[in-house]
Amino acid sequence: MRATEALERRLRATLETREQAGLRRVMRAPAGVDLSSNDYLGLASHPLIKQRMAAAVCEEGCGSTGSRLLRGERECFSNVERRFARFKETERSLYFSSGYLANLAVLGTIPEAGDVIFSDERNHASLIDGARLSKARRAIFPHNDVAELARLLREETGGQKFVVTESLFGMDGDFAPLKEYAALCRETGAALIVDEAHAVGIYGERGSGWIEACGAGDDVFVSINTAGKALGAAGAFAAGPEWAIETLVQRARPFVFSTAPPPALAAALEASLDLIYAEPERRQRLLARACCLREKLGVEGRSQIIPIVLGSNERAMAAAAELQCRGFDVRAIRPPSVPDGTSRLRISVHADLTEEVLDQFAAAVTAVCSCAASS
Repeated sequence: MRATEALERRLRATLETREQAGLRRVMRAPAGVDLSSNDYLGLASHPLIKQRMAAAVCEEGCGSTGSRLLRGERECFSNVERRFARFKETERSLYFSSGYLANLAVLGTIPEAGDVIFSDERNHASLIDGARLSKARRAIFPHNDVAELARLLREETGGQKFVVTESLFGMDGDFAPLKEYAALCRETGAALIVDEAHAVGIYGERGSGWIEACGAGDDVFVSINTAGKALGAAGAFAAGPEWAIETLVQRARPFVFSTAPPPALAAALEASLDLIYAEPERRQRLLARACCLREKLGVEGRSQIIPIVLGSNERAMAAAAELQCRGFDVRAIRPPSVPDGTSRLRISVHADLTEEVLDQFAAAVTAVCSCAASS
């Protein structure tokens, strides 16, 4: 008997259970009109970003060769961090290889034993896992429920309190009530941590995110800003006061013990920030396209993320497959990414979509989802 035979049986049984529940995932390369990725502004393939990144590879090489506290530090990292801090109007920012690592770093490092993390029930897995890494106690509050959060905060008397939320929720496409949260945090002495993954680059006069759009910048302790979505590159920035960011440099294991990102990404991100500043019409066009598609589909809301909730895993998978056959790259989202019984199509609008394509897509969604709902 092989040493791993029992383990193989156990894992195969788990895979079979997922298959029977309609939860097995398959990696599928892009095909058709993009209505599923997070490249909201169409910057991932922008010529300027590709040119800057290619030039940086020739100058800096492909790999960073080590963590930034060893030999992986480059002047380009410090430059883009200073630039991003100005963009967010914070004292300092720190660049990580991914948004997942940034969230693990912030939540796994700053809250300590005796503290309490108040987390929205629909927060991203990286926020959940970061809170689990912390020695702080966790309290989950209902999605965007200001009244319940207020009750929980006012009843808590021990330790530092942290309120953790996404600003724009990636699966539901709705916004956190940041102004209300900010007022609660001022009242109760809580620190507000905001994941701007799906909002940075899009909202606010500068495009720096929903924090800016809400005017809540003075009340946010730290924000986490993914660079692989609207910014079109990769990695993420944690932005906040100098003393908080320096704490991450000194103590955050995902930063201290990770090889630094490829230096060329810093050049790509400088180009992204240049384009967001120089071409505000991109984000204006994106939001106009999102509003247009929402009207055609009869879905309320304001953001570029449009959920079509179908309920069962089978209906969501069947609808996605049919839309893919019609030339639209839409993916089904199933538990645990969303709550049980709310499997859906997650439609992601992009600035480069034409009105003609939106008309064709809306007609296809209406036909396909009507069939899926009645089957």
